Amino acid sequence: MALPAPNAPDDLLGRYRTARTQQALFDVRTGGPDAPSAGNGYDEFIDAAGDVRPAWQEVAECVEERGRSGLDQLRGVVRSLVDNDGITYIQVGRHGSVVGQPHTNGHGAAEPGPWHLDALPLVLSAEDWATLESGLVQRSRLLDAVLADVYGAQQSITSGVLPAPLVFAHPGYVRAARGIEIPGRHQLFLHGCDVSRAADGSFRVNADWTQAPSGAGYALADRRVAAHAIPELYERIGPRPASPWAQALRLALIDAAPESAEEPVVVVLSPGIHSETSFDQAYLASVLGFPLVESTDLVVRDGKLWMRSMGTLKRVDVVLRRVDAEFVDPLDLRADSRLGVAGLVEVLRRGAVTVVNTLGSGILESPGLQRFLPELSQRLLGETPELATAPMYWGGINTERSHLLTHLTRLLIRPVTGGAPLVGPALSAAQREALAARIEAAPWQWVGQELPQFSSAPSAYQYRGLSASNVGLRLFTVAQRGGYAPMVGGLGYQLAAGEAAFTLNTVAAKDVWVRVSARVGVDWTPPVELPAITPSPTRAVSSPRVLSDLFWSGRYAERAEHMARLLTVTRERYHEFHYRREMDGSECVPVLLAALGTITGTDTGADGDHAEMVATAQSTLWSLTADRQRPGSLAQSVERLGLATRAVRDQLSNDTWMVLAALERALLNSPDTPPDSQAEGEAFLSATSNLTLAGMLALSGVAAESMIRDVGWTMMDIGTRIERGLNLTALLGATLTTVRSPGAEQTITESTLVVLESSVIYRRRMLGRVDMSAVAELVLFDADNPRSLAYQLERLRTGLKALPGSSGSSRAERLVEEIGTRLRRLDPDDLDDVVDGERVELTALLDGMHRDLRELSTIITATHLSLPGEMQHLWGPDERRLVP
Repeated sequence: MALPAPNAPDDLLGRYRTARTQQALFDVRTGGPDAPSAGNGYDEFIDAAGDVRPAWQEVAECVEERGRSGLDQLRGVVRSLVDNDGITYIQVGRHGSVVGQPHTNGHGAAEPGPWHLDALPLVLSAEDWATLESGLVQRSRLLDAVLADVYGAQQSITSGVLPAPLVFAHPGYVRAARGIEIPGRHQLFLHGCDVSRAADGSFRVNADWTQAPSGAGYALADRRVAAHAIPELYERIGPRPASPWAQALRLALIDAAPESAEEPVVVVLSPGIHSETSFDQAYLASVLGFPLVESTDLVVRDGKLWMRSMGTLKRVDVVLRRVDAEFVDPLDLRADSRLGVAGLVEVLRRGAVTVVNTLGSGILESPGLQRFLPELSQRLLGETPELATAPMYWGGINTERSHLLTHLTRLLIRPVTGGAPLVGPALSAAQREALAARIEAAPWQWVGQELPQFSSAPSAYQYRGLSASNVGLRLFTVAQRGGYAPMVGGLGYQLAAGEAAFTLNTVAAKDVWVRVSARVGVDWTPPVELPAITPSPTRAVSSPRVLSDLFWSGRYAERAEHMARLLTVTRERYHEFHYRREMDGSECVPVLLAALGTITGTDTGADGDHAEMVATAQSTLWSLTADRQRPGSLAQSVERLGLATRAVRDQLSNDTWMVLAALERALLNSPDTPPDSQAEGEAFLSATSNLTLAGMLALSGVAAESMIRDVGWTMMDIGTRIERGLNLTALLGATLTTVRSPGAEQTITESTLVVLESSVIYRRRMLGRVDMSAVAELVLFDADNPRSLAYQLERLRTGLKALPGSSGSSRAERLVEEIGTRLRRLDPDDLDDVVDGERVELTALLDGMHRDLRELSTIITATHLSLPGEMQHLWGPDERRLVP
């Protein structure tokens, strides 16, 4: 298909070549003469004659059909789907790289940002994929052989093929891992490989990821988004599915269990929600059906690894590790780590658990070792690598050191002792001189690598219409009994402009579509070998960490809902009485503002001065809506709800993220101060409160209709009931305990009932009359009202009884029973007794109930949501005498 002449405004294909040329000029200007550009390398989309390559015919037709406006619309659809699926990435590195290894040392915290996905896929022909697949599987076999040798016989070192300093000086080499072997025929379990296409059309390897490879979860999530965003193109091309690889990974994990495991339990170990790729970990765990755990969910006892689950301990047999090796055991490895499990290395030595990738696999990422992969391939496999690595020069060899020093401006300089690579073209003259001196002083510590080359492909991500961008691939394999199974496709990515591309910094991901071979006509995926053993079903993880996040998810969701209602009512009353302050009902405005201050524990007026409260009401309402730093604000509640739910993503329905994404977009990106236009500010506050209320009701529905009634759901419901009780007692205490004029009393009472979602039934019962005993009957004593205190206590009683280890006489259960008994003994009519303008009985009741509910939360946290504080013996009773 030839490109037409650019004669129409939407002739995107005809303008593609022009875009490539312009992009090349731009890249050279910003990145220097050695910068990769979208115009001077291999083009995936069009050939040298300007014709669309056969694999891309349907994409070209789709672009023509949609035009500029259609591509813009598609871009918006992709963004919406990404948000609705809750796909996030925490940007820690420069340019927000989507493929850099996650920082897992636990220092600092960053907020999750949106995942960037290009609307157009990266299409690979069947022939290209055959080349990649064969070379990738061979490379996995080679790295597996190297790993087994380095931690085993070390023949490659003793024979002189691999210089010893390149192994032992690299931080990826873990001495404690020597002698540890995982079951099966392969020591390298999971392999990630970054590949790009050179100008001559051949594929080159830019990096291997063997420590804790990331990106497979993103690749699977990207396919889901792309298939929904452009279903007509997906159907026409019919790319080979990536999902069979997830099944292969799942069965491989089961098969990796120690021989003693009859029904293996498999977990995915995550550094936590603040890891760069926390979504990737959680999504992969969900697809695999294995629990996502953190270090606090695991414990070593009696020489074995256990998971806290359902109030007991459950034996763990296999761990898919996403924590860097040096952090997995503070006892044997890095002492300051809070991401690992004390004693895990010893359990590995005993063969009582399998951890993959195995400890020490990070050595395969060493640039020094990669320099000698061709020689190692000949020695260990007797084969020549099918996928070449960019030429590398080690400073330990005189001729190569000379080349390295002479061509510093044209190389990627990588230290073999660990650390970030240095981009030669980006160095100043002084920096190059200093670097050359360091290389001369310790030449064996440095490797120079030819700059990566990248092909270009069409993109609809950054610019309106169609543009050209440099692209790369991350491919994945998983060990099987008979070899390595590759994920068909993998994670594609669009590289940043200039020198940033040389260190694989990216701006967006691309779904990778592999075409079915014309000879086959349909996709054929070899059957996955089934393991001889079956996994033990893990219904839920109920460690204190998981239960705590679910508990607070319930509390924050209820807090946000209550705050949205209270803010809405306060704002409506403010506008109703702003210019009618002489009316009795106007007193409700400062009362409601004071209630906001009481509930959030913040100041909403100058020492209770009603006039000051009303004068600053607008800024107060804005702050309590949009200021994430203000305790109890709507924005803070939504933000913390998001953090809590993402920490237990594998426990929740996918529909959760559709609701949360809309809320976070509306609230968490709002300005700290209100706009100059009062109308704009009011529109924002109204829309935000309504959206939050609708979102919280939707989440409540999702929890009610989609969550299994296990201990996690029970703990979330307990959090909801405690928070609702606290909000109710605080609100009633701030609004109804003081006697006011009849007009003010009626307005305040009606406002309070609206916030408590009980106004309709109250009006039906009382026909507009205000009767405090009737209000108390409805919102405190009526067990049939889901918003009443009695109802919350009954749900708490039921929930606590359902928790593991419930005896009926625990501290929490006794306290709930005492609160309920005290409530049942009261007469609603007595709560209207007035002394010096105060309803003393009502005040005493509400203060006591509020205090008891806070105590209940403290007790539950201490008994169900906290880790044991005492030290535990790591090994069995026969060995405890050996523990100092």
